[in-house]
Amino acid sequence: MTRDSKRADTPPAEADDRTARVPTSVGARPSIRSLVQHLFDPTRAAARMVETQTRAAARVVETQVVPAWQRVTQGEPRLPVTLAVFIAIGLQVILPARVGGHPRWLFPIVAGFLLLGIVIANPTRIDRRAPALRAATLLLTAILAAANMASAIRLINDLIQARGLRDPATLLWTGGAIWLVNVMVFALLYWEFDRGGPAARAMATHNYPDFLFPQMTSPELAPPEWEAGFVDYLYVSFTNATAFSPTDVMPMSKWAKLSMLVQSALSLMLAALVIARAVNVLH
Repeated sequence: MTRDSKRADTPPAEADDRTARVPTSVGARPSIRSLVQHLFDPTRAAARMVETQTRAAARVVETQVVPAWQRVTQGEPRLPVTLAVFIAIGLQVILPARVGGHPRWLFPIVAGFLLLGIVIANPTRIDRRAPALRAATLLLTAILAAANMASAIRLINDLIQARGLRDPATLLWTGGAIWLVNVMVFALLYWEFDRGGPAARAMATHNYPDFLFPQMTSPELAPPEWEAGFVDYLYVSFTNATAFSPTDVMPMSKWAKLSMLVQSALSLMLAALVIARAVNVLH
């Protein structure tokens, strides 16, 4: 059979099918020119630019509309709270032996190691939730509170029974040191539990505040990036201990109200007894 006869025997439909398949298989291969046009298509570049600008504008709008305390932020620095705890430990160490803890070396070693471990684990910013780190911070606060409470009880017992420290300067200094450590302890308490703690506040996981700051009710009077930090809670604790009541920051939750109540009562009792005893010694 010759080649011409084979062509003649091929059905027309099959011949047309072969003819149709050839250009399709060839045209399916993308050429270099089409790839270059696809990559450097000005329409695609413009779309990417518009998308980038839209995202940037959305971030700017979110920053201006949503206050920092209600959105995710980078977290507050560790340094202020570390300095406050260090000062509180130092004040406890230099208290007179009669009202200080015994053995004298136990408290500073335990508290110092806890503070060192916390700083090593998270030295810069408090921006992540770590259960072990939070537990260590709460344990340090509890140890500091227990040591200061024990010193306050010893001092109050001496004041009531008119014994112990008799030098007015030493008496006032001791009472003032215990009062100041009490302020720092309650500042740590407010700082650790308001809206779930510093890490939870940085991640904006709690919508309702336990303490209502003026910047929350009047955001136009505060910078856009303002959010409560440890210094703000230290101020709350100090004003509550001196005024024996809230000032410009209002407690919203029950635990916050009860904590401020206890702090005011302790501060009033300590101040009244120390001052009365000092005046009595002078006369």
